[in-house]
Amino acid sequence: MPGVEGFSPQGMLHEGWSAEVEDYGIVCGWILGGKALLVGDVASGLYLFEGKSGTPLWQKKEVHKGGLLALSIHPDGDIFATSGQDGRALIWNGEEGESTNVIELGDGWVEHLRWSPDGRFLAVAFSRRVHVYGIDGHEYWKSGEHPSTISSIAWSKSNELATACYGRVTFFDVVSDKVNQKLEWKGSLVSMVLSPNGDVVVCGSQDNSVHFWRRSTDQDSEMTGYPGKPSQLAFDQSGTVLATGGSDVITVWSFEGNGPEGTVPGQLSLHAESISCLAFSNQGMLLASGARDGSVLVWFLKSNGDGDPLGGAYAGELVSAIAWRPDDCALAAVNSKGGVTVWTFKIRTKTSPKGFS
Repeated sequence: MPGVEGFSPQGMLHEGWSAEVEDYGIVCGWILGGKALLVGDVASGLYLFEGKSGTPLWQKKEVHKGGLLALSIHPDGDIFATSGQDGRALIWNGEEGESTNVIELGDGWVEHLRWSPDGRFLAVAFSRRVHVYGIDGHEYWKSGEHPSTISSIAWSKSNELATACYGRVTFFDVVSDKVNQKLEWKGSLVSMVLSPNGDVVVCGSQDNSVHFWRRSTDQDSEMTGYPGKPSQLAFDQSGTVLATGGSDVITVWSFEGNGPEGTVPGQLSLHAESISCLAFSNQGMLLASGARDGSVLVWFLKSNGDGDPLGGAYAGELVSAIAWRPDDCALAAVNSKGGVTVWTFKIRTKTSPKGFS
């Protein structure tokens, strides 16, 4: 692993383009079918760059008074939603960069929002309630009060929404207006991810552990020994492996067979400082990781959780978000100094057993 003073892209990551936004970049994602990269910063600026060249397409300032907190891109890639400290969620037209709907929730921060897999609903967590809106911004459903502030939300399927808060995860059927399942555990749950089939629920906990449940059997387990809070969680698209942060080492648990209980996880250790973001490719077993030291790595994982590095690059400062382009042929990262970097990734092929040439 090269030093963190800066190094050129290596392995299967290659030079692409770079740009800057005005403040700490906190979110990024590809829209318009991967033709453009959307970036948001803490000063509530939104920026759209042409995907191949980095040419600025449009820029909006102070879209949320006090600061931008979250971004969710609609499954069709043409619209997106943002939320912020001003108690509002906004729905945007990606091509024009114009806000089409404004959702007023009240006084307070709106930290979590997520489109349903079919794009019909937008879930917005506000304090102890979660609200669900149609694409036109009209409220469709809302939950009752949770026992504490909602810390994470995720859709298990197009009508079922999961919420995490202190001590429990709840699954709501937002169409039938009923609670499908409650999973309880005495602890502060700080993050959540669902397996692609929605059966496994994984939460990072304030006590430096990872707790998970299998919904089909009601069995739960806990993985301990993390030096820090494992806030970064990511399942691959098949649900075979779960990558977790919590230190400068990526811990990878395999759900193959009877795992991960009783198995030894894979350990991916080349970053010099703590992991700050994780993202699996849209196809195959490629994992991208960013760290506080500014390093970005791409790994090829095996089904048992072991992995090998395929490429590395330096983003300059703490990597706050990373995003694969929909075709997995490019990787974007934003950092704490407002840096935006896109690297090309060697063209994948369908004939290679590893999913790349």
